[in-house]
Amino acid sequence: MSGADRYRAAGVDLDAADAAKKRIAEAVAGAQTELSRGRIGAFGGMLRLPLVTDGALVMSTDGVGTKVLVAIEAQRHDTVGEDLVNHCVNDILVHGATPLAFLDYLAVADVSTDTIAALVEGVARGCRAHDMALVGGETAQLPEMYQPGHYDLAGTIVGIVSEKEALHGDRVEVGDVLVGFASTGLHTNGYTLARQIIFRDLALDVGSHVDELGTTVGDALLQVHRSYFTCVRSMLPSIHALAHITGGGIEGNLTRSMPDGCAGRIDKSAWDVPPLFQFLQLGGQVDEAEMFSVFNMGIGMIAVVPPIAVDGLREVANAHGVPTWVIGEVVRGEGVTYG
Repeated sequence: MSGADRYRAAGVDLDAADAAKKRIAEAVAGAQTELSRGRIGAFGGMLRLPLVTDGALVMSTDGVGTKVLVAIEAQRHDTVGEDLVNHCVNDILVHGATPLAFLDYLAVADVSTDTIAALVEGVARGCRAHDMALVGGETAQLPEMYQPGHYDLAGTIVGIVSEKEALHGDRVEVGDVLVGFASTGLHTNGYTLARQIIFRDLALDVGSHVDELGTTVGDALLQVHRSYFTCVRSMLPSIHALAHITGGGIEGNLTRSMPDGCAGRIDKSAWDVPPLFQFLQLGGQVDEAEMFSVFNMGIGMIAVVPPIAVDGLREVANAHGVPTWVIGEVVRGEGVTYG
């Protein structure tokens, strides 16, 4: 038995890895920008920094969690890469940053070349949508760490912002208005609980059609995480703070963007909670407090703005097809309260 055969028998197929690398290189080549430098497939990615006065780099790393298990069950792998990019874009958008570069990390076990290519192509599509360079990444075959056919996906983003324009939450004032931007579903958080309710408690599968949702379980759960970059960036000078509503819900994330002495007062009646969250709450008999602490409940981003900026912000969002609601205000205190 040759060395390659021994390695293949141990769970790592070098020939399959080479085939995947070729497909990945094609995806990466299609997600370059005018700032891209260096060779595709080199040991490190290279990017020329744009000329930004007093520029500061903003970086973040994240993953898509157990949403990948839904993708694996549905055999649909072309969306979670886009989820990953959009999630990371939103995380640095909160600081007012423009995305520059992205790197992905894919850990797999006995996953086909087509699946790997679909995952990276999703990442590349998300990068192109933001004129961001996909500068590289890593695909690791780890057969002893993952079940056959399973994978994990994570990414790192680099953005840039002028220090004088960066958002830190220090501009927030009592009397500011909270504008909520609609999510497209669960985004990339709360899937462990959602999967337990849908697949265990209700005994449904990804192909099950749910009348209350008007679609299948798979379609509902694999809705792509919305990016708010295009509908927010032109209004950044008018925004005092942003909060990306991810794990921990509104309270766990809005608090991170508020200065000491300021609290968010949320009016739950200001927007209609989407059917998916209602379906999960009823199906899993989850109390409302836990729902709001686990899920985004239909609000994927919150902008904290002075009253004079509300109408303009909402008009821009509407022009980009993103519904918004005035969901509360900033008051004296700490944390978040609901009314």
